[in-house]
Amino acid sequence: MAEPDAPLRIWHQSFTVLDDVPHYDAALRRHLAAVARPGTSIDLHGMRPGTYPSDYPGTHIGFSYLSDLHKEQFVQGALDAEAAGYDAYMIATIPDIGFEEIRTLVDMPVVAFGHASVHAAAQLGSKVGIVNFIGALAPQLRRNFEHYRVADLVGPIVQVDARFADVMAAYAAPDQLVAAFEDAVRRAAEAGADVVVPGEGPLNVFLADQGVTEVDGIPVVDSLGALVAQAEDRVRAYRRTGVRPARTGFYGARPARELVEAARAFYGLPSSIGATSRERPA
Repeated sequence: MAEPDAPLRIWHQSFTVLDDVPHYDAALRRHLAAVARPGTSIDLHGMRPGTYPSDYPGTHIGFSYLSDLHKEQFVQGALDAEAAGYDAYMIATIPDIGFEEIRTLVDMPVVAFGHASVHAAAQLGSKVGIVNFIGALAPQLRRNFEHYRVADLVGPIVQVDARFADVMAAYAAPDQLVAAFEDAVRRAAEAGADVVVPGEGPLNVFLADQGVTEVDGIPVVDSLGALVAQAEDRVRAYRRTGVRPARTGFYGARPARELVEAARAFYGLPSSIGATSRERPA
């Protein structure tokens, strides 16, 4: 096993088809390069082209069945990442798609956007507000936070007056979205929040690109920055001690790889060998 401080490679898995959103792709590269420690390389992976044949992508991720279907790309990415020798796998979307299942399939550290950002926010305040732009995610986020045992920590989930297309367009004309975000933070503060997590990568990266770190004294967590830091720390701990998630019970036990491969083959899913989402080195 590598020395704790040896260079490391992280697989970043987005819920977005990165080829479709060049402004976000470019800003994401800048931001990840800025927050990663020296010696950390992060390779960007998006959803496969054509994943979202209709209203993009909020309609899909607002329904449990469609979201679960898309989860398979995250599972496949983790299997590919481990086979390719990556040191960590980042689920870079606030609903933490596949987080629980993926941890049972690979030994490499797996970290997730919502989980990491809320824990980072807890170090800055006592009531976390989520400022999101896809309202349909709220029930899934609430359920996740209950599972993480942080439901009492998370307060209001407030929506920015913007849609996905507006967030993408704002990279070229930022003022309107910055003002809409500031308004949403003030509404979250009125509902009791004293620290805010920007929901979803595109909004987080946009705000980081604009240098927005607080609104009226309310800290704004850099969610992806927190995710990268947690991944780096987890890799170092794994290298030192080999610590892994719990491997007991229905939600923790790791199935034998041959069982996984046989079941995936039955359902016509790819083998765990060979990447299926496009790799985009940062």
